[in-house]
Amino acid sequence: MALDAVHGATAAVPGARTAVRNFPELTATPGSLRALRRNRDRLAALAELCEVIGWILFDAGHYAPAHAANRRALDLAHLAGDRWTARLVHLNHSMLQTHTGQARAALDTVSRVPGARPLPARVDSLALIRRAHATAQLGARREPLDLIDRARNRFLDGISRHDPHWAWWIDEMELLGHQGWVMARLGRWDRAIPLLHQAATAPGPSYRHLFTAQLLSALARAGAWTEAEQLIVALAPRAARIGSARTTETLSRTAAGLCRTAGVPARLRDAAAHLRAGLPTPAGRTTPKHPTER
Repeated sequence: MALDAVHGATAAVPGARTAVRNFPELTATPGSLRALRRNRDRLAALAELCEVIGWILFDAGHYAPAHAANRRALDLAHLAGDRWTARLVHLNHSMLQTHTGQARAALDTVSRVPGARPLPARVDSLALIRRAHATAQLGARREPLDLIDRARNRFLDGISRHDPHWAWWIDEMELLGHQGWVMARLGRWDRAIPLLHQAATAPGPSYRHLFTAQLLSALARAGAWTEAEQLIVALAPRAARIGSARTTETLSRTAAGLCRTAGVPARLRDAAAHLRAGLPTPAGRTTPKHPTER
């Protein structure tokens, strides 16, 4: 995960493939996994490893293998009785489903996160964020706003001793970025752009470059030509080093739209063409079935 945080998921894919080769349980048949029932600690460790692999494959653009890794992580987590890892996999998988245009399936997946007891604030906040994205993609207008407001309120309840160990990354900037992104899905540019700008310009792990890509998309769709050009000029020199396929997909789609949209100033069109040419195109990348933006 350290490699992913610094250099992006594409840099971490070789390590994920090595892990799959080194741990045959990750590709074993479900029936053979039952033989490990007595070794719950190993099952739990393998479930966590598979969850990380699923995340890396998703952010690197390998969506079908990510789907398979998430299913295996759930199998392992259920055998280990590890409900918290299972919840994290459901939250990740819901994000994958929304990204690939399966918003209804994403809502079904995130509905499996709650249990008999109330979720800790940060985990509940993340579940609400996932629901907000999916409902916005389905065309709802009021519900995503209510969900993202509830996510903010739950986040403000703070950390607790019941938080799972993986909840550390659900912080203020993560919340602000998703707030802005949901607002952008709804075309609320006055709210989306400041939130995305704040999240995109804060220090953070490599995968949060996605908020920069969503900021550029929002600026382009809002017709904020000057701001869009300034962002491209700042982004273009490091575009080739972006290690998130989700980010480069969004940047490439936005740049292509700027190049073909009537009324875009010539300087911005040229800058967009330059950005698009400089983006990495990893081998084996799978294009989503549907755009991530409405």
